[in-house]
Amino acid sequence: MARRIFFFILTNIMILLTIGIVLSLITTLTGFEWYLTGDGINLLSLLIFSAIVGFTGAFMSLAMSRWMAKKMMGVHVLDPDGPLSPRERMIVEKVHRLSRAAGLTHMPEVGIYQSPEVNAFATGPTKKRSLVAVSTGLLDTMDDDAVEGVLAHEVAHIANGDMVTMTLLQGVINTFVVFLARVIAFAASRFVREDLQPVVHFIAIIVFQLLFSILGSIVVMAYSRYREFHADRGGADLAGKDKMIHALSSLKAYVNRVDDSQQALQTLKINNKQSLSKLFASHPDLDERIRRLEAR
Repeated sequence: MARRIFFFILTNIMILLTIGIVLSLITTLTGFEWYLTGDGINLLSLLIFSAIVGFTGAFMSLAMSRWMAKKMMGVHVLDPDGPLSPRERMIVEKVHRLSRAAGLTHMPEVGIYQSPEVNAFATGPTKKRSLVAVSTGLLDTMDDDAVEGVLAHEVAHIANGDMVTMTLLQGVINTFVVFLARVIAFAASRFVREDLQPVVHFIAIIVFQLLFSILGSIVVMAYSRYREFHADRGGADLAGKDKMIHALSSLKAYVNRVDDSQQALQTLKINNKQSLSKLFASHPDLDERIRRLEAR
């Protein structure tokens, strides 16, 4: 669910900031910025530079997504050939069966992580190196049919190649983030004394790059919401329309049961009805998702 997008965007921002800080430090120490000329900025050179940095950051984020998810969530990867509990065996078999039905030739890694929240996510750099993970809270809360619907939804994300297409989108956004941050930083540095210009330029790049990265995440979230409808349809094709609707209805019932403090968090993730939360929500409103499936 929201974890897949959260880890990708967080990793992307960290990598992009790290690259930006290193390059800005090198520039500050050496006094050399190859896209700057005596008359100002060579916009074409800066655009090429921004694209290289932006897509490098996006693809590095994609490459690290599965590793980051495992480390940050404490995912225990289940060995299909090793000793497993009946519940673990059931999860592995469901994911593998759904993956074969989706036409995947390499089975995703399957993992479980300890958390009371009702959640699941799929991530990974390619269809051959993917991960499907579910929380213990989801397994304890949902019945077998609802769990299958959730797993089918996550497998559909992998089969649809959503992480790769999101990476390409993130690369474009990163390009504009790097480009605009440096243009504005250059303009801001012209308003201070010449001896302070390198420092102001360095600080402005970091500040505006972080600000534009956060604003850019709104576009990524909008694309994520669009792809959720496709994953719902894919999940319905794999597990059956009734199971997919049942999974979403079970998720809605869970959201309605949580207390007020938890409700705010869950609303942001999967049931965004508030106007502000819609901008940063990775998933569309549950009622709308159920309505679209019922109308198929």
